[in-house]
Amino acid sequence: MTTKSPLVLKAALSNVGHARPLKDGRVTPEGIAFDHVEVEPIIAAFRRMVRATEFDVCEMSPTTYLTARAFNKPFTAIPVFLLRMFHDNALVYNIKSGIKNAKDFEGKRVGVRAYTVATGVWVRGLLQSDYGVDINKVTWFTDDEEHVTEWAPPSNVRKTPDGKSLISMILAGEIDASLTGAAGVGRSGAPTAGWEAGAGATPRVEDSPDIAPLLPDTGVVEVERFKRNGVYPIHGVIVVKDSVLQANPWVARSLFDAFKAAKALYLEQLKREGPQNAQDQTALKRQAVVGADHLPLGVAANRSSLEYLVQHAYDQKLT
Repeated sequence: MTTKSPLVLKAALSNVGHARPLKDGRVTPEGIAFDHVEVEPIIAAFRRMVRATEFDVCEMSPTTYLTARAFNKPFTAIPVFLLRMFHDNALVYNIKSGIKNAKDFEGKRVGVRAYTVATGVWVRGLLQSDYGVDINKVTWFTDDEEHVTEWAPPSNVRKTPDGKSLISMILAGEIDASLTGAAGVGRSGAPTAGWEAGAGATPRVEDSPDIAPLLPDTGVVEVERFKRNGVYPIHGVIVVKDSVLQANPWVARSLFDAFKAAKALYLEQLKREGPQNAQDQTALKRQAVVGADHLPLGVAANRSSLEYLVQHAYDQKLT
């Protein structure tokens, strides 16, 4: 299956706990040696992969991947998912906007860093499927470029004027609401680190009495929804350059098995040592909702989430 010398693959992975064993050498894919490239924030690697196919193995937003595949970009995903999160806490709004509930988003102006980012797709899907919002009646404002430059936005998508940030616009009432994280706004309202547009600058949303979360108490709702539909939103998938797979078909299985082993190592460490950082604490909270394996791999274990995401990506005109 493999050659005497390992196949060297240039890889861009984030520093999540379940990828770290692959990055520090505790787990090595059979027949493969990684040439790791550190990219911070990791979303910069998405663009480099989409636009220049720079890496052999790369972490990528699943919605960037779906959009890229629609334009025949030369890489293929394997069912390894590095990042998951729920989104009921992802919407903040200006209380002067007249918004009282999710349905009120129709006819309003809502910010999202870029239309094809995963948070945007998942939240629009949530608004549509759970709250009956016609997302085509919302005007979406973006202040960053899309990863796939060939993709053209729907007619209800606008760029922020004059380079304005989403944070400054929601504080000024120039947009009515915004998606946290995807819009550079953290859960507490503070600008998030590690994204590329200018919305991370002051003033801070958390300092404004006019900004509030749409769904302030979401834990119970998230648990009930997961039990009902089994959808566990995906935010990171592993893609492999097509030329690598064509020349070495065994690489896909080798990588999958290695990520599976790295995940097992991380889960055992988390169980044995307890949380060591905020990421670990989040992992334990997710386990309370989805079970001991909060990082399921493979198609079968993720079919509900994948079908939901693909359908909403189509509905939202990403594909």
